[in-house]
Amino acid sequence: MRSYSRRLLASAALAALTLPAAACTSDKPVSSASAAPAGSAAQEDKGTGAQSKFFVQADYDAQMAMRQAQPTGSPDKPWEQSIDPQLVDTAEYKKAGPYHLCFSNAAVNNPWRQVGWKTMQAEVALHKEITRFTALDAEGKDDKQISDIAELQGKGCDALIVSPNTTATLTPAVAGACPKVPVIVFDRGVQTDCPVTFIKPIGGYAFGAEAAEFLVEKVQPGGKILALRILPGVDVLETRWSAAKVAFDKSDLDVVGVEFTDGDAAKTKSIVSDYIQRYGKIDGVWMDAGATAVAAVEAFEDAGQPVPPINGEDQQDFLRKWSDAKLTAIAPTYPTYQWRTPIIAALKILKGEQVPKVWNLPQPAITQENLATYLKPGMPPLHYALCGCEDLPGYPGKWGGTS
Repeated sequence: MRSYSRRLLASAALAALTLPAAACTSDKPVSSASAAPAGSAAQEDKGTGAQSKFFVQADYDAQMAMRQAQPTGSPDKPWEQSIDPQLVDTAEYKKAGPYHLCFSNAAVNNPWRQVGWKTMQAEVALHKEITRFTALDAEGKDDKQISDIAELQGKGCDALIVSPNTTATLTPAVAGACPKVPVIVFDRGVQTDCPVTFIKPIGGYAFGAEAAEFLVEKVQPGGKILALRILPGVDVLETRWSAAKVAFDKSDLDVVGVEFTDGDAAKTKSIVSDYIQRYGKIDGVWMDAGATAVAAVEAFEDAGQPVPPINGEDQQDFLRKWSDAKLTAIAPTYPTYQWRTPIIAALKILKGEQVPKVWNLPQPAITQENLATYLKPGMPPLHYALCGCEDLPGYPGKWGGTS
C-alpha cells in the first residue's frame, strides 16, 4: 500500500473499511455485530490488542486460499489474469464504438497512485476505439468525488470507472450511477454489488499474512516485533493488520508496539528510534505499507544496530536498499498494474463480453530469490516495480525513468 496523506485521515475515519465481504469477496465495511470473528482471532493476545471489529473470518479464509490458487490467463499479462472468476453476462451493455470512457479517481496524492494513473493513461492510448477519456480527480475528498460522479453522468460516458476515496461514503453515489451507465470499481470497494465488476488484487489479508509469516519464520521465538501502521479505518490497511495479528497471535513472538506513522518518513524513523532506545533491541519490523520502509531501516543504521527482518513494498528505494544492504526482507505487493485492468474491463463490457463479477488479480510477493527481477535500473526511487508498464508506449520516460 502506498503512503496516505494526512488529509485522508479525516475522510478515512468516516468509513470503517475492510476488504472482501463473504457474499461477494468485495471491499466492504461491515458492522461489528456481523464481523466479529469467533475464537482466538477476536481475543487480545501477544501484544496485538483486540482483533479489528471489521475482521471477517470467511473473507480471511478466502484470501488465504487464493494465495495458493493458479490464476487463469497469460502470466505475461497479470493485469488480465483472474483468480476463481465467476463470469457475468454483459450483453445488455453491448454497443458499437467509438467509446467515451469516464474515470472518477479518488486522488493522485501519493506515489502509488501517481504510478497507477500514468499506467492507466498509457493503457487508454493503446485502444483506438477509445476516442474520449474524461477523468476527474477528487483530491482525496469524499464530497468532491460524489460531485464528480454526478458530473460525469451528464457527460455522455459509455462506461464509468470509479476508484472510491472511502467505501461507505461513496456507496450511494456509485449505486446511483449504476442504473444509468455500466460501472467498474477498482482498488477500493463499495457497499453495493451493482457495479458490473469489482477489480482488485487478492487483498489486504494476503498482504498482511505474507509479511507476518515471514517474520514468524525469520525471528527467533520470543523476539520483539514492532508493527507500523499508517492510518486506522482504511480497508486494505485494516485487513492487512487483521491478518498479521492472526499470525502473530499463533506465534511465539512478542509484539511490543503497534504504532501509526501517518505514512510520514520522519515520524516512522522517530518511532523506530524510540523503540530501539526503549527496548535496546527490536528483532523484527512489520509494516502495513512500504512507502516509509527505508526510513525504518535508517533508524537501525543510525543507532549502529543491524537491521532486523523487515517487510517493505515494491518501491524502488526499498528494493535498492534491500539489495545494497543485504537485508533480510520481503515485499508483499498491491500491484499498480491493476490500473490497466479497468480499461480492459470497460471495453469488454461495451463489446458484450463476459467479465468476472469480482476480478481478483494475482498479488505476488518479492523475495530474496526474485529480488533482482524487480530492481529497475534508471527508475526513480518512488517507482513501483509491479506497474505492468514496461510494454506500454513511453516507458520508461513517462514514469520518470531513463533508458
